[in-house]
Amino acid sequence: MPNQHGEFIWYELLTGDSDAAQRFYQAILGWVASDSGQPGMDYRILHARDADTGEQHEVAGLMQLTDAMIQGGAKPVWLGYIGVDDVDRAVTDIVLAGGQLQMPATDIPKVGRIAMVTDPQGTPFYVMRGRSDETSLAFAADKPRVGHCAWNELITPDPQAAKTFYFREFGWTKDGEMEMGPAGRYEFIRHNGVIGAVMPKPEAMPVPMWHYYFRCAYIDVAYNAITEHGGQILHGPDEIPGGDFIVKGIDPQGALFALVGARIQTQ
Repeated sequence: MPNQHGEFIWYELLTGDSDAAQRFYQAILGWVASDSGQPGMDYRILHARDADTGEQHEVAGLMQLTDAMIQGGAKPVWLGYIGVDDVDRAVTDIVLAGGQLQMPATDIPKVGRIAMVTDPQGTPFYVMRGRSDETSLAFAADKPRVGHCAWNELITPDPQAAKTFYFREFGWTKDGEMEMGPAGRYEFIRHNGVIGAVMPKPEAMPVPMWHYYFRCAYIDVAYNAITEHGGQILHGPDEIPGGDFIVKGIDPQGALFALVGARIQTQ
């Protein structure tokens, strides 16, 4: 795994209807899917096409929730994977720091070793040691890439405790902040470049969670595609520093998602 310890290396959608979810995100982000080849499970690899080279990059996974998972309380959700040097050691450190183990460390043939955990505030994510010698481009740290994740945003009831946890576990640092009035401070986080931000959880939000912003070609086109294909807009498009716009919504299966992109320029 050539990515540094603490980098986001993968994203995964757990959903109750893989076929419908695949059609929805293909309409919004242009993703195409292929079978992962993992026996006994419906796990699809989502690919984004590089507009400059025509190459396809693996950016995320799509996993069908089983009846057992649903009975256990699992719901449609986007989850992120943070790369680590040693999964078992990371799990031990996370639990000692107040996090919880959700899925024990498991080896996925030809993929790597993973475990699902939560931070001390209850926000779920994966840790992973991949077996590939290639650098993951799922999070586009080098330049804007359509179809790739562009921003990782943690919304948590205790930003200070969350920063202490993630900074210690993954080597992240703070890289400035932005005041949002009554909403509190939006604090930027850096690790081999700026990777996202931490912000306070609004009281109206039922649980803390990571929001992952995927880059679309044009936010207005994506906005229309969301409603045309059965999704729901929560808010946006909202302009952000730098001139891009964001939208947050809920896909037809109930998973929260976020997009970032430019507006179509009109004369």
